[in-house]
Amino acid sequence: MNTFLTYGIIFVILFVLESIYFKIADKCNIIDKPSERSSHSTIVLRGGGILFLLGVWVWSAFFGFQYPWFLAAVTLVAGISFIDDIRSLPDSIRLVVQFVAMFLMFYQFGILNWQSWWMILLALIVCVGISNAYNFMDGINGITGGYSIAVLLPLIYLNHKISFIDANFLWVTLLSLLVFCFFNFRKRAKCFAGDVGSLSIAFIIVFALGKLILQTGDFTYIVFLALYGVDSVLTISHRILLHENLGKAHRKHAYQLMANELRIPHVVVSSFYMMLQLLVSFGLILLPMNHWLYLVMILVVLCGSYLLFMKRYYHLHESYLRSLNN
Repeated sequence: MNTFLTYGIIFVILFVLESIYFKIADKCNIIDKPSERSSHSTIVLRGGGILFLLGVWVWSAFFGFQYPWFLAAVTLVAGISFIDDIRSLPDSIRLVVQFVAMFLMFYQFGILNWQSWWMILLALIVCVGISNAYNFMDGINGITGGYSIAVLLPLIYLNHKISFIDANFLWVTLLSLLVFCFFNFRKRAKCFAGDVGSLSIAFIIVFALGKLILQTGDFTYIVFLALYGVDSVLTISHRILLHENLGKAHRKHAYQLMANELRIPHVVVSSFYMMLQLLVSFGLILLPMNHWLYLVMILVVLCGSYLLFMKRYYHLHESYLRSLNN
């Protein structure tokens, strides 16, 4: 069968599956109700990001079960996350499942070596942290889908050159993101990704990025997640300095201040994060300079920009918090 025709059929299947899920979510009342911590003001269907898991299964059905342990891992983490979307689970349960799922992914990588157990443990902690940071950043319309596309495009470009992963895996993931964005990357979103979506796509991206880093031995490709990384780490550090409960919902990320306090439309903020990450990622790929120097420069610029932004606008969030207590 022609490849483009196959992708067209898969796109239609994914669109139908998402539409079927909407009917199930509506019937089962799987919704996201706005609160004082939310960046939306209307009730929206939750869990639309389950399509990312379905996309991996559709890819397997069409192109073979090439990564069975990874498939088990992403299914496990998506399953527990979907349950958490419906009925809140203790953090301990979710973390245990995430570590087990990441362990399965590492087994798929073929890197489990008990002689280097401490390195494996550190890598597990870092990768689970990245996945949860991805989840923390899912707070406005379009940001998860748009940013994930921005991460996926340079991976597709590099895979065409050095072939570190099945190309169909990346293309089908891109199709699932496009279908999801059709319903989410808009002023009035029809659905949110939910934990099932943000954690599923995080595991998918960590898997693809991990395959790239392991094949090339170049850790600097982590810059493909630079924007999310800086926003997440510095926001968490800020909350620690404020002695806040890190498990409690908040609106302190830079993108949240843009969308809520500065009233910049969600799609504009999401597009900005998407375009900036694309610029950063392709800068690493195309600029003729040392990758480590580039990584350090990007982190310095992004961290400095974040701190300047917060210094200028964080007082608006403090005013918002005071208004809640009055």
